[in-house]
Amino acid sequence: MKNRTKWPSVYLAVLMALMYLPILLVIIYSFNESKITSVWGGFSLRWYTELFRDRTMFEALLNSLFVGVVSCFLAALIGTFGAVGMSKVSFRSKGVIEYASQLPMMIPEIVLGMVFLTYFSLLRLPFGMITLIIAHTAFCIPYVYMEVKARLVGLDPSYVEAAKDLGASEIRAFFDIIFPLMLPAVASGVLLAFAMSFDDVIISVFVTGVDVNTLPIKVYSQVKTGVTPKINALCTLMFAITVIVIVIFNIIRRKNDVKTLENKDL
Repeated sequence: MKNRTKWPSVYLAVLMALMYLPILLVIIYSFNESKITSVWGGFSLRWYTELFRDRTMFEALLNSLFVGVVSCFLAALIGTFGAVGMSKVSFRSKGVIEYASQLPMMIPEIVLGMVFLTYFSLLRLPFGMITLIIAHTAFCIPYVYMEVKARLVGLDPSYVEAAKDLGASEIRAFFDIIFPLMLPAVASGVLLAFAMSFDDVIISVFVTGVDVNTLPIKVYSQVKTGVTPKINALCTLMFAITVIVIVIFNIIRRKNDVKTLENKDL
């Protein structure tokens, strides 16, 4: 029995090694003096210096951030109000519409990219920032919609009924009761959508123009011509920022949990 209990720990250790060992190697070789990634030439900050001097890389980063923020904001509006509206109606084709709203998330990206390319060409839209935002908004909506929909299903309708009994209107009950309760679902959907938008390569290649590059496209084009430790430095910085954001989020969440427990005790 004692030997059997070791297998979950071994499995977890192997899984963690497969997941985080490549990240650890990327971090280590970002400080490599040698231009050859597989050869250690000594500790150096050379590639971080070259990264901060690369204006095109930072322009691509700003483009990715702008596209991600704008598309996720639009997706949050459309997905949230769509989920709220669908929760209040009931008709025979409701299931079909809900299924169709999730198609951008299920269709392969190569197919979706070709669809956007054909659609924008028929509309004669100039390929660039506008087409990027439209395409990213379209495939980000299902992530927000699904999160908000799942949250609304779990809400107790007695909350709204109690608010109406106390004289609140439909709009007042929504903003005072429903919206604060579904706000965590909106936030989680937006964060997931932003991650998908910021990481997208295939769809962005089809809908971007020659003058607009996103960070994933920039990295992908440099990988094709040869990987330098500058890419490792970029990945290390992005990983560090992600870890910092997660730590701050967990600290804020713990403080809120403590305040909630203190209010309950009072």
